[in-house]
Parts: sequence; C-alpha cells; structure tokens
Amino acid sequence: MYYHHELGNNAFERSKRLLLLIKAGEVTFGGNRKLKIFGRLNCSSGKRMLAKNRVFFKNEREAVAMGYRPCGHCMKKR
Repeated sequence: MYYHHELGNNAFERSKRLLLLIKAGEVTFGGNRKLKIFGRLNCSSGKRMLAKNRVFFKNEREAVAMGYRPCGHCMKKR
C-alpha cells in the first residue's frame, strides 16, 4: 500500500511518482484510508477525496486484505 502524501514533497512530485507506479503496474486501485473504501483509479468519487486520505493498492486482493471494502459507485458488481 502506498500513501499519497508519502510519494513526494509537493503535488508535482507526487503526481509524477504515482504515474510511474501506475505505468509499472504497481498501482491499480485507490482508496480512502479514513473510510476504508477502495475503487478504480478513474472513479469520480475517489477523485474528490482529500490527498491526505488517499492510498493506493497493487490489486484488489491487497485492498481487501488490508480491510478495505469495494466502492459502491465504480465496483457495484463485486
């Protein structure tokens, strides 16, 4: 699990590092650490959350193992 605020010292560094992790396949889902919800990276609900609450996962199995539940908007069928 990656914490968004730990990916860099400023917004540009964090965005650049996150993009590299996505391209490398190390990040495929995002989550809200306060609400313990995870979903797809392009979810409109996830895009609205505060950066300090964002976490990222390699896969669904990792998110579930950490106690997160699927998003009701982008992952309804799960």
